[in-house]
Amino acid sequence: MNWEIVLVLLTLLAMLASFAYERIPAELTALLGLSFLLVTGILDTQDALDAFSNAAPITIGAMFIISAALEKSGAIQSIARKLQSFPNAQVTLVLPLLILVVAAISAFINNTPVVVVFLPVVLSLAKQLDIPASKLLIPLSFASIFGGTCTLVGTSTNIVISSVAESHSLPAFSLFELAWVGIPLLVAGTLYLLLVGYRMLPHRETISSILSEEQRREYIIEAFLSEGSPIEDKCLASLPNFQRSGLRVLEVIRHGIALDSDPNNVPLQTGDRILIAASPRTLAQGDPLSSLMEQCGMEQITSAAGGFVEVALRSETHLAGNTPDGLNFFQRYRLTPVAIHRNGRNLNENVAQTQLKGGDILLLLGSNEAIAKLRGEPDFVVIDETPIESPASSRNRLLTLLAIAAMIVVSAAGLLPIAGAAIVAAAFLLITGCLATQDAYRSIQWPILFLIFAMLGVGKALETSGTSDLVATTLVHATQSFVAEAWRPLALLAGIYLITTILTEILSNNAAAVLMATLAIGAAQNLGVDPRPFLVAVAVAASASFATPIGYQTNTYVYGIGGYRFADFLKIGIPLNALAFLLAMLVIPQVWSF
Repeated sequence: MNWEIVLVLLTLLAMLASFAYERIPAELTALLGLSFLLVTGILDTQDALDAFSNAAPITIGAMFIISAALEKSGAIQSIARKLQSFPNAQVTLVLPLLILVVAAISAFINNTPVVVVFLPVVLSLAKQLDIPASKLLIPLSFASIFGGTCTLVGTSTNIVISSVAESHSLPAFSLFELAWVGIPLLVAGTLYLLLVGYRMLPHRETISSILSEEQRREYIIEAFLSEGSPIEDKCLASLPNFQRSGLRVLEVIRHGIALDSDPNNVPLQTGDRILIAASPRTLAQGDPLSSLMEQCGMEQITSAAGGFVEVALRSETHLAGNTPDGLNFFQRYRLTPVAIHRNGRNLNENVAQTQLKGGDILLLLGSNEAIAKLRGEPDFVVIDETPIESPASSRNRLLTLLAIAAMIVVSAAGLLPIAGAAIVAAAFLLITGCLATQDAYRSIQWPILFLIFAMLGVGKALETSGTSDLVATTLVHATQSFVAEAWRPLALLAGIYLITTILTEILSNNAAAVLMATLAIGAAQNLGVDPRPFLVAVAVAASASFATPIGYQTNTYVYGIGGYRFADFLKIGIPLNALAFLLAMLVIPQVWSF
């Protein structure tokens, strides 16, 4: 083992630790690892640049655009709303329909927007069926994962692994090749959720559902501190009458900027605007409230009926990394963040100074008008209201569906590789006006693309340094030492699958896919067998992430919204992971011989 291999292994371990602890974004970790390998000379600059010419990220970017066009067209919303139209619907009917419909759509477009569109509908369905939303949200996420394992374009990991295969002069996956494993997993997973999983799903409440109807309703008052006010240079926290009034100070705005201090402890100045929330009961006091405002030298500017709204922050949002104060949140949206739900925890202290992350669930307080306007904001998904169907024209809907159908047919027939077909379909949707150019740019999840680019470079370093060959040889040697010759390919297949599963549950699935695809090819070649079944195993294992809420993006979404705990995913997901493993071990050797 030379110094280069040692340094690559240490770099890889440091990256894995950083991925797991999430102190910095995954794509930044990957880029730092790539940069270190470049600086030390382990990775040649030209080899790193070759990673940026890889077809996989380009294909995934095109698929993001196609997915956004389908979402904009209203086609997914129309299908989702039909699930609510069943008279006297029962869970036994709705749940299998939900799983199959979501899986079918997720097989052909990125599954994150599918889950985002279905979220409000599922929450509405839960109310209609009089069950907690937590009984339907994990099945929603898992259904999208089932669908993603059925086709090449169902998830970005499949495209990445296919591209890694091509870079090693192996055939790419065909469009429906993975369906040999994906469809049995869909059937078995659906039966598991219906017969076993549903009973284990917990009764959990969303953030806003724990509020009573009285607590949900608020009136938002905006007041102006007049010149000569008796409370100038004083804090509202020091005024007993104000503290007993039942009013809640949300923000103090000075010179058009919300102050980042506790609004109750800010010494007030003439001209300050104070945003106050009052319950209907407090507002009903009428004269005492007006009298208090007058005593404080506050002049009421506006008063509007409002309340709380629960929203999810989209994963691709440009707001990530900023704080509500840094964004001047109230001035921008006329809403005040009251709490943030993240990774199973409610963050309700120093909310204004908390850095936002994609997938965060925000509890916002504001007027009804501001809540209505928020629905049109591309960075948020309003999750406690039934969505309004997109006003997109039937022309756009038809053209979008035709573009997707043409992409599938052309790719399946072998007329164009999936990369070319996806680029042509995306260009067609842009030129026909089905999706605006700026919406296309916004739809691309750049962090995922940069993560893949960087990890492809790291994968190249594994090969050129000899690290990949060393690890592959070690795996093969372990297999040869403990397993009879006839069973060695299957044992190695099981080992590759299980390692990929573990890495996927704690890291980014795309990072795990790149690393394990490279190692799987090396291990298969060292054992003297066809790498194809091992690449299929990596593809399935990198997508079939059910045991943690952090292994897959859709799990992260429903984690916060459903009020789940980490243990809920372990309890329901580990048996499903085991089921997926058994299916893969049974099916893969039968379809792809060693």
